[in-house]
Amino acid sequence: MTATLAAPATLSASAALAAPVTLPLGRALNAGLRRAMEDDPKVVLLGEDIGKLGGVFRITDGLQKDFGPTRVIDTPLAESGIVGTAVGLAFRGYRPVVEIQFDGFIYPAFDQIVSQVAKLHYRTGGNVKMPITIRVPYGGGIGAVEHHSESPEGYFAQTAGLRVVSCSNAADANVMLRQAIASDDPVLFFEPKRRYWQKGEVDVTASIADAYPLHKARVVRAGTDATVIAYGPLVATALQAADVAAGEGRSLEVIDLRSLSPLDMDTIAASVRKTGRLVVTHEAATFMGIGAEIAARVQEQCFYSLEAPVQRVGGFTIPYPPAKLEEYFLPDADRILDAVDRSFQG
Repeated sequence: MTATLAAPATLSASAALAAPVTLPLGRALNAGLRRAMEDDPKVVLLGEDIGKLGGVFRITDGLQKDFGPTRVIDTPLAESGIVGTAVGLAFRGYRPVVEIQFDGFIYPAFDQIVSQVAKLHYRTGGNVKMPITIRVPYGGGIGAVEHHSESPEGYFAQTAGLRVVSCSNAADANVMLRQAIASDDPVLFFEPKRRYWQKGEVDVTASIADAYPLHKARVVRAGTDATVIAYGPLVATALQAADVAAGEGRSLEVIDLRSLSPLDMDTIAASVRKTGRLVVTHEAATFMGIGAEIAARVQEQCFYSLEAPVQRVGGFTIPYPPAKLEEYFLPDADRILDAVDRSFQG
C-alpha cells in the first residue's frame, strides 16, 4: 500500500553530514542509514517505495540516488517476500535493512520473522548469522486509521532470538539504528512515527564503538518520589507529566527503556529501590503488554523496596480506534499522573 503523508523537514545530504547538527528524528534516521551504507558496502535496503519516493515518511530520501538501485531496492508489496529475501541476503553475507511501511503491515511477514529470522542462528548451531534490521514505523498520534497506528512490539519481544529496540529522540535514532545494523543478531527497530518531526542535536560523525550501549536503558530525568518507565513515543509524554508533577511538588524519575528485549533490569531496579514507586506506560495494550513483564519482574526483584503496587498505563484492549477517537485511546500526561496518584494511595 502506498500512502502520502507530509515528510519531516529536510536538510541537504551535505548538511546532514556536518556534525553536530539539529535534525528531526526522521532525518537523523536517514543520516544513520547513509552512514551505515558508507561504512559497509554489504548494507542494503529493501522496502516498498523506499527508492525514488524515499519512503512514505521519506526516511530513505536520496539514498537510492546516491547508492544506486542495487543497494536501495524497491520491492513488490509483499512483506513476507521482503523479509524472506532479506534472509537469503543474510545467508550470502549481506546486512539487509528492511522497511515495513506501516506497523499494521508487518503481520504478513510475521511467520518469516519468528520462524526463520529469529531461529536460524540457533538452528544452525551458530554457523549462520542473521544480521537483519527490520525498521517498523509504529504507534499512533498522526491521525491515521487502524493498520497504520498499531504497537506490535510485544509480539516480537516475546520471541527468543530477536532483539527489539525503540528510539525516542533524534540522537538515539541515529546511533541506535547504526548499532542495530552493525549487530550480528536480528533487530526489530521500532520508530515512533509521531516523533519523526521532533528535533534534537545529533552527532552524525560519532563512532558507534564509543556510543551508549544499545540495550541499556537511560535515566532521562532524575527524581526521588516515583519512577515512570516509557519508551518510544511516550518518553516525551512521560517527561511532560514529570514537569507537571514538579509544579505540584512531586519529583518523578523518568527512564527511557530503549531496549524491550533484552530488558535492562539493573537500571529499572536501581531506580525503583530509590523511589519505591513505579508506573510503566506504553501505547500498546496493557493486557499482556511489556508493562506486565516489567511489573512482574520488579515485584520479584524489588518487592521489599516497593511502597505501592506497580501501576500500568497503556492502550485499551480494542482495535485501534478511528482517528477522531485516538486522543482518548493513547496514554497522555493526565493518565500517567493519575497512575502516580494511585501509587501514593496504595
